[in-house]
Amino acid sequence: MLDSATEELKQVWSDALEDIRKEVGASDYETWISKLQLLEIRDDVAKVAAPTKYIRDNVTWRYSDVIVNALSAGGCQINCVNIDVYDNNNSTIVAESAAPEKKQPEQKSAINLEGMTVLDKKFTFKNFIVGKPNEFAYAAAMRVAESETPAFNPLFLYGGVGLGKTHLMHAIAWHIKETQPQKRFIYLSAEKFMYLFIKSLRYKDAMSFKEMFRNVDVLMVDDVQFIGGKDTTQEEFFHTFNELVNNNRQIILSADKSPTDLDGMEDRLKSRLGWGLVADIHPTSYELRLGILQSKAKRHKIKIPDEVLEFLSMKITSNIRELEGALNRVVAHATLVGGNITIDMASNVLRDLLRSNEKYITMDLIQRKVCEFFNIKLSDLTSTKRQKAIATARHVAMYLAKELTTKSLPDIGRSFGGKDHSTVIHAVKKVKENVEKDKEFATNLEILRKTIEN
Repeated sequence: MLDSATEELKQVWSDALEDIRKEVGASDYETWISKLQLLEIRDDVAKVAAPTKYIRDNVTWRYSDVIVNALSAGGCQINCVNIDVYDNNNSTIVAESAAPEKKQPEQKSAINLEGMTVLDKKFTFKNFIVGKPNEFAYAAAMRVAESETPAFNPLFLYGGVGLGKTHLMHAIAWHIKETQPQKRFIYLSAEKFMYLFIKSLRYKDAMSFKEMFRNVDVLMVDDVQFIGGKDTTQEEFFHTFNELVNNNRQIILSADKSPTDLDGMEDRLKSRLGWGLVADIHPTSYELRLGILQSKAKRHKIKIPDEVLEFLSMKITSNIRELEGALNRVVAHATLVGGNITIDMASNVLRDLLRSNEKYITMDLIQRKVCEFFNIKLSDLTSTKRQKAIATARHVAMYLAKELTTKSLPDIGRSFGGKDHSTVIHAVKKVKENVEKDKEFATNLEILRKTIEN
């Protein structure tokens, strides 16, 4: 028998700790193992003291075998380890260790990625189609995923529904898991964060909650706008945020709006959300939508004609999620009912979806919004006037008509005072060139586009 009074036990434990550190990594060692104390070894059982129930339970389920192996390698003949919470003198058990068969999956899942949130295997960087509307957010996400220390803290991704925020969040998580497996991270929705916090208060176990979220290397919270107006949850999130940043831990967040525009969010929290890098994801362009559909089409075992993909890319402009859903419906119909995939078939299968996407975006709406934006008259837009301001507005209107409607180039030209289709081609090319070289022009174009789509 060895007890805590002997120098031999101290040396055995010191040697075992070195082996355990090598096995679990420095980060997990500091969080869990360094806080343990070996009290005695009696009858093939090692008795270990833990400072809290939370640490006791996690070490019991995750590292019992590691501790047994390390002590055995040091010459101790033990078969198991009992981890208990003792009083300050290590003389009285405050909370006995749980038996393995009574494992509490909720506490383990709060730390482990697999239990906290099931990641979609399709949502990786490899499967993320990059285009002008999302290239900045993609680059920022990749930089954070690849960095061993926080690149931007926090990284705040925002954009409308179905534009790829969650895809990028999952991609970051997968990349970290595969390339830096020693890192401990949590990925969850803001609603899940709030649920766990409220539950910890109800069961008077707030300390476990704090230890759960303040001892990770990476904290990822999706749809953070949902804690707006929840004062108590915001208070806890505020302190969690500060603790992680002060300890150089990475925070990654997503929302539907920029930090300054979040409703019901305290000013001090808004300020911190904007501390690092704020990256927005713009509405999709025709080229990006087509690229996404072409990528998805390759995974199906059925031939999908290019003209059908082009048709869907032009007609469904709301978001990526809806676009992919439309393709799946078309493929499912062809597989189950039979027949070739054509534009007519897709139009029939998706008639409800196409109606909802078309009812707002008309040529008249585009022209009216462009005139309001550039402060010109509709007659100027459809005239042959070549003043720079009018010509620019005309080019933008033609470009948006091609992007947001299914009108052919000749039809678009006719809507602008009988212009030829080659004039429309020139206008589209001109706008694309301006977007490439003029950041302010690109920003204004996106603002105008959102005004039309919303």
